Amino acid sequence: MVSRMFRIETEVDKERTQFLRSRLRVTNTAASAELRSLRGTPGEREVPLQVWALGAGGEVAGGLVGHTWATWLHVAYLWVDERHRGSGLGSQLLSRAEHLAHSSRGCLNARLETWDFQAPEFYKKQGYEVVCAIPDYPPGITEYTLTKRLSVTAP
Repeated sequence: MVSRMFRIETEVDKERTQFLRSRLRVTNTAASAELRSLRGTPGEREVPLQVWALGAGGEVAGGLVGHTWATWLHVAYLWVDERHRGSGLGSQLLSRAEHLAHSSRGCLNARLETWDFQAPEFYKKQGYEVVCAIPDYPPGITEYTLTKRLSVTAP
């Protein structure tokens, strides 16, 4: 039972969010030898990784936004303009990100999430495997988490 001595609030608070994140990091690091071993290494921090395909006029034809952390590439967003879909541009962007993550940052694996109506089949063709499926997230849609073991490939 929650004590009546506490006031429960629900507003978004950036300072409290940062406090909570730092406290959770301390707790997790104390509980995990693996996380402790990351301390002081390049793999300790998330490092942004972005790859862009720009047209002659500088317009964005496609892009990938992600980050690397602890020998993993995490792809957050991959998008290709409708006019360029099916041209191999998405594969090229993903391949370049994987190559940079592996060759420059020592990443051994990649992960990403996608919905059933987006691109699970595209990622499977790129060598990714489904490791998790969450039905009805959001209702009526399945979200997939996919992973891939990275190897040395040409960008």
